[in-house]
Amino acid sequence: MKNKQSIKLQSKSLLLGSIVAVCIAFSPYIFYLYEIFPSTPVWENSFFTYESKYYENVLTAAWTYLGKVTPLFLLLIWFFTCKHWWYHVILIPIAMYSFQIVILFYQDVYLETKFMDIDQLIYLAPFFIVILSIVYLIRIKIFDRVYGIDLSELDETEVSVFNDLSDNDRKEFKHFQENENFDEDSYSGNAILEEYYRKL
Repeated sequence: MKNKQSIKLQSKSLLLGSIVAVCIAFSPYIFYLYEIFPSTPVWENSFFTYESKYYENVLTAAWTYLGKVTPLFLLLIWFFTCKHWWYHVILIPIAMYSFQIVILFYQDVYLETKFMDIDQLIYLAPFFIVILSIVYLIRIKIFDRVYGIDLSELDETEVSVFNDLSDNDRKEFKHFQENENFDEDSYSGNAILEEYYRKL
């Protein structure tokens, strides 16, 4: 029963990974979609009519949009597939690209972006502060969990990150050393230990 569940989980993971890999591989084609748009100020189709007022050329407008949409697409994939503790930071460039796409649209369609043109980072600053605060709190929690330090007593006691290792840490460190294949002649014990903590 457990083997069937494990195989099902692995096949699902493999399928998802394959879809992500194909999406990343085809991302240059997303950008080059701009070439299908006409090089005229107005683009009429059976669904709507688009008039490029700022660029005065639909092809140029599409090139500009897709120049922002493609990295945004790749950042979204990275955000949803990242397994690192700091993955929330990826929301900052996602927010920046999203904001730039909105500005480009308003600029091209309405020719009015005075409320957004000046000091764009001011609009994004509160979002940046919230995300960085969340990431810092997560980092503190991980620091506390990994090193077993009571953060309320941090000021009262002198704490070194590279204290003597516990038995559990010693086993993990030995496993890390074997997996990374460190050459003992070129690396000192402290250098390997620092590399181990950096990988955490």
